[in-house]
Amino acid sequence: MTVTADAPPSTAPAAAQRRVRWERPALLALLAATAVLYLWGLGSSGWANEYYAAAVQAGTQNWTAWLFGSLDPGNSITVDKPPASLWLMVLSARLFGFSAFTMLLPQALMGVASVGVLFAAARRVSGPAAGLIAGAVLAATPVAALMFRFNNPDALLVLLLLVAAYAMVRAIETAGTRWMVLVGCALGFAFLTKMLQAFLVMPGLALAFLVAAPVGLGQRIGKLAVGAVSMIVSAGWFLALVELWPASSRPYIGGSTDNSLLQLALGYNGIQRIAGGGAPGGDGPPGGGPGGAAGRGANLFFGGEPGIGRLFGHSMGVEASWLLPAALIGLAAGVWFTRRAARTDSVRASLLLWGGWLVVTGAVFSFMDGTIHPYYTVALAPAVAALVGIAAAESWRGRRHLAPRLVLAVMMAVTGVWAFVLLNRTPDWVPWLRWAVLILGMVVALVLAVGVHRMRRVAAAVVIAAALAGLAAPTAFAVYNVAHPASGPGTMSGPARGDGFGGMPPGGRRPGGPGGAMDNSAVQDLVRGADSRWAAASIGSMGAAGLQLQTGASIMAIGGFTGGDDSPTLAQFQRYVADGEVRYFIGSDRGGPPGFGRGGTAAEITAWVQQNFTPMQVGGTTVYDLQSG
Repeated sequence: MTVTADAPPSTAPAAAQRRVRWERPALLALLAATAVLYLWGLGSSGWANEYYAAAVQAGTQNWTAWLFGSLDPGNSITVDKPPASLWLMVLSARLFGFSAFTMLLPQALMGVASVGVLFAAARRVSGPAAGLIAGAVLAATPVAALMFRFNNPDALLVLLLLVAAYAMVRAIETAGTRWMVLVGCALGFAFLTKMLQAFLVMPGLALAFLVAAPVGLGQRIGKLAVGAVSMIVSAGWFLALVELWPASSRPYIGGSTDNSLLQLALGYNGIQRIAGGGAPGGDGPPGGGPGGAAGRGANLFFGGEPGIGRLFGHSMGVEASWLLPAALIGLAAGVWFTRRAARTDSVRASLLLWGGWLVVTGAVFSFMDGTIHPYYTVALAPAVAALVGIAAAESWRGRRHLAPRLVLAVMMAVTGVWAFVLLNRTPDWVPWLRWAVLILGMVVALVLAVGVHRMRRVAAAVVIAAALAGLAAPTAFAVYNVAHPASGPGTMSGPARGDGFGGMPPGGRRPGGPGGAMDNSAVQDLVRGADSRWAAASIGSMGAAGLQLQTGASIMAIGGFTGGDDSPTLAQFQRYVADGEVRYFIGSDRGGPPGFGRGGTAAEITAWVQQNFTPMQVGGTTVYDLQSG
């Protein structure tokens, strides 16, 4: 993107390969700082998302549960995502012992690895400065600091997508088949992490290769086909395993309507996420939309109102949008400056790659009408970081010319203004920071626009000031995330910003029901003494997961996450009871959002238990002994 006096840029790929003396120590410092940030106090949030934590615990007790991602060691039902991220957390827990720290350790290490892979991808195109900027932006993004310390699947998803992007950068250089196979392999395992979300980066990756790979069009298409085959094989083996494995000897696929992983991918985790509509195991409020039937878009926990401004709104804005305006400016400027470059220009190829990632993923997140949570935006963070790093490095390289200086100045000014807006949404939290960032950003923008090319001796000071102005605000939120415990199915960044889950804080519980049983020592003692396949059963995972984590006993979550899945059926549950495989049934006044676990087989099972067994009060919780009499 370097600009000459009278022509748009051409690139010098060889420049990106030269190593400077400060590169290695700077990279090591960045990785060390990231490790400290992500590992500090790791485990302070306890089990984080108890839904996935219970599945990790189950995997440490039963290898079949590990393979399929079962919610309980008795293998009644899986979580509503593929198990790839659970595989790593379970292996860590089996190796070091099951605890909150050992469960979250792979997540934090994947965060450090993600920063390293992004550095390598950006450096390969625009040099070490671009790599360091990109890596620092990713590390300091609040939602990254949140999810790389959490047990949702997103940490592994981001790492695998970054591996795919790096492999594509290498494939574009030589059209190498091995690199394209790696692209497909990484995307295939990303599918086994979070299903169709993994494919949102594919248009950007494919476009960059089609435009810039140094071979003929037919060969480019053929290489992409090789990558597609690799992806299908990498994801398809597990799909085939699930379909071929006898359903009677594996857990039900949570979230699906027909016990099928493919239906889960296309339905609940696919079309229904984008178009909305109910799902058997849906984790959104009733009504299908992100805000539910009443007050759609009003609940911060579900992303706010769909539309072009969603990524900047009160729900998602502080997660990953701090440098999003700068990234979009850098992308537009870069594409314009490289419009006359050779077809194989590496900078333009990377802009297409990361820009395609950002635009497609951002558009889907902005307009999808199904369940979405603010933390999903962690998938945007690598693209934002890469575009900022490449645009800043290339513009700085051409700072003797007005156009790149203006690009840098506008990026800096917009970043300062947007940080002020985001910080002003929590005006009582560190109130001086928003003014400091705004003023420093404006000063740096002015210097960049009119004088940086004449100020060689203070260039380093300008760079440091720009880094402070651009990263101080998101870093402050990232540090806040590290310093404050986070829990629940949809944790959010920064100071408290309102209700999280149907009137409860994220991760909160209402008293009574299974949620109350988790903290009921009498119920805990009761299920610890049971020696059945399932010590107890209750409706939905809320409370069931917590009780399992507290006791180590196998607790059946009837209906999966929300209690809405058709598993087990009434006939299956009756057979389990007749065979002595379930000891207790824990009554429920529902410890989750209104509408969860109502109707379907959960209601049928509850009615059958109430009609055929005598309730007893155990520490204030209603419990039925299914083996009495």
